[in-house]
Amino acid sequence: MSVYEYVLTQTNFVHKDDLKYPFEERGLQFGDGIYEVIRVYKGEYYLIDEHVERLFRSAEAVKITIPFTKKEVYSHLDELLKKNNITTDAKVYLQITRGSAPRDHAFPQNIEANLYAYVQDLPRKLEMMRGGVSAITQADVRWDWCYIKSLNLLPNVIAKQEASEAGCFEAILHKDGEVTECSSSNAYLVRDGKVYTHPAKKNILHGCVRLRVKKFCQEESIPFIEEAFRVEDIQYADELFLSSSTAEVMPITVVDGKTVSNGKAGVITQKLQEKYEEDAKISEATSIFAK
Repeated sequence: MSVYEYVLTQTNFVHKDDLKYPFEERGLQFGDGIYEVIRVYKGEYYLIDEHVERLFRSAEAVKITIPFTKKEVYSHLDELLKKNNITTDAKVYLQITRGSAPRDHAFPQNIEANLYAYVQDLPRKLEMMRGGVSAITQADVRWDWCYIKSLNLLPNVIAKQEASEAGCFEAILHKDGEVTECSSSNAYLVRDGKVYTHPAKKNILHGCVRLRVKKFCQEESIPFIEEAFRVEDIQYADELFLSSSTAEVMPITVVDGKTVSNGKAGVITQKLQEKYEEDAKISEATSIFAK
């Protein structure tokens, strides 16, 4: 999955081969930065407002000054798609670090943030969305400020790797048995027609798709209960699913080698997938439900 030719930096659009990462970069040395992954369908951004708002919230939380106004961010991101002639399904990765300065834990003074963004193709994971994925459970050892979309992702990386080595798609994270979220997605349990998920506190990422899932449930009169469920509740679940910008709404059908309910995508999960496709204006040709 190669990167498209043109990359957005804080000063210009440059060819990816000409991009030189600055020396003593705080993102590399301290993980001192923030990021967003934004979904693109047929050359159009999905949930762009939610992503830009979260980007600025994250920046404020860690005291990084973004070198663009919100209006400029929108403009530059639009130009990034145009320069690369994006008309297909893709994702944009956008990263902002505090900048480059002599290494010191304390914030450097009067330096400019480093920014870059690039585009990669990302076809929809249709078979996984139809048939479901497997997951393992893992202790959540991350820091307490997961609502900040920061570059400090090593615990997430290790959890995702453990899942991969077990032949699974995701790792469901928990603190003392209470499920928080997954390594790179939010987690939901369905029981008796109700959707349960961890409340949007500081210890989970406030997912952009999570916001849409909540909205979809409200529109369909499906109780959306922001209350954490426990690992042992999974065995009694009618459905289990996850959400993220790259996985959309994804059924989880196996956890720790045990089948969830009947091992198929449930009725509520499918309804939320249908709502997602309507909201994202997915064409019938690439629909989960295409025959």
